Amino acid sequence: MEYEEIIDCPKSGGDLCYKTQVSQDISNYLSLSCGFWTNSLMKEGQEFYEHQLNTLPELHKDLAWKDPKTGLVWIPNLINSQEKGMIFANGTSIQDWHWAAVKSIKIPEEERKNHPVLGKTDEFMEYKMDMKNMKKFHERDYIEALSHIGILPE
Repeated sequence: MEYEEIIDCPKSGGDLCYKTQVSQDISNYLSLSCGFWTNSLMKEGQEFYEHQLNTLPELHKDLAWKDPKTGLVWIPNLINSQEKGMIFANGTSIQDWHWAAVKSIKIPEEERKNHPVLGKTDEFMEYKMDMKNMKKFHERDYIEALSHIGILPE
């Protein structure tokens, strides 16, 4: 019973928010207008929501936004594609944050032995994130961040 619908983002008011029905009771939401996500289980008191709170960085907790109409809590999305790059909320406070976009770069074959896959001794990473060339984007420029790392075409 999965289907997608494009709705207006309750958080930003933008017109590019994807709603995906994954079951009769659960919908996922991802706003490309502002980069925040939620789902039907992201409500205060729900076990899923409480688990998210325990694992989120403080900045994400601070940036969390509760929809007054639905009670759903929206938090910043994290993209981590080994071959493309990474996008994450970065900053020191809700007054001083931005989307950080980092492209991945291929690790030369001879250097891969220095980059083991986490928890594995015989597997090595093929790509790493080029943190030296991190680019900053404003909240409403999330789509540009996706384009920058190659998730969306420019």
